[in-house]
Amino acid sequence: MNNRLNNLRKALRENGLDSLLVTQPENRRYLSGFHGSAGYLLITEKKALLATDFRYTEQASRQAPDFEVVRIKGKLSEWFPALVAGASVKKLGFEAEDVSYDAYKQFSGILAEVEMVPVKGMAEKLRTVKEPEEIEYIEKAVAIADAAYDKVSSEIEAGMTEKQVAWEMEKSLRENGSEAIPFEIIVASGPNAALPHARPTDRVINEGEPVVIDMGAKYRGYASDMTRTICVGKPVDKFITIYNIVLDAQEAAESIIKRGMTGQQADSAARDIIEKAGYGEFFGHSLGHGVGLAEHELPHLSPNAEEILGDGMVYTVEPGIYLTGWGGVRIEDTAVMENGRTRVITRARKVRYD
Repeated sequence: MNNRLNNLRKALRENGLDSLLVTQPENRRYLSGFHGSAGYLLITEKKALLATDFRYTEQASRQAPDFEVVRIKGKLSEWFPALVAGASVKKLGFEAEDVSYDAYKQFSGILAEVEMVPVKGMAEKLRTVKEPEEIEYIEKAVAIADAAYDKVSSEIEAGMTEKQVAWEMEKSLRENGSEAIPFEIIVASGPNAALPHARPTDRVINEGEPVVIDMGAKYRGYASDMTRTICVGKPVDKFITIYNIVLDAQEAAESIIKRGMTGQQADSAARDIIEKAGYGEFFGHSLGHGVGLAEHELPHLSPNAEEILGDGMVYTVEPGIYLTGWGGVRIEDTAVMENGRTRVITRARKVRYD
């Protein structure tokens, strides 16, 4: 964790801050190694403090050896001023996207002598480039999801409900070693598949219609994310046409995306194909997003993303087409940038229709 702390301290200096209060759970885990659900990190040039209550102090001591663990008790006003004063804080950054307005008012109200400065994305940017061990954990999460999908998808039959399929997928994920799943599994059939973020319902799956399955696993805190679209029984011509356009777009993007591209250029690699096929208006979301301790994190692969892609970044490639009243197709892999090119990690079964 020392390198992560050193990188954060460098970012603090670049932003003219002498300290950062970390409240966002994934950032807290990334910087300290602490897995508990409650606690604060206070990081300065000289100090790394982890403040948590009696439930987690022993766990914190084991998981965060680079941090001084401070046991806290009572209201924020009873312990927070002493914590900050003991670290000689004058200009304190706080995570603006995680701290509510009410919490900000509490912090600032009890720190009259400290300037509080909103910070956006400081730790998240550090998380963008994964260390080799992080990539190994993501690869394991991907393999768990691949195995679960390949098993359950081969058993899906007409007459099953979306909820039944989702439950079988979740059971298989856990049986294959997943921690708590990183997001609710999507199983959307027929017209429901036109909703990119549909949730499983009691709708019965019929032959010949699209079934979108979006799922992920988690291993040692790191997530995976993948989507496949299948058809139970014989697919109709419309399904084959839409499916192959989406697959063409995904395969093109995965072969084109490389180091030095912006997220916008990566997005265009797939979007251009869908637009040329006449379905551009029906691809309404971004091509992809980062994956790590959170299932959605930096980098963004979207029409407005200016981030430069580089080695060590892990991201999804997930084009889709969604037609109201009929359904939709999305195909998604988790991939990593290595040696300047995209390496696809997901191996779950995909079909190419002739």
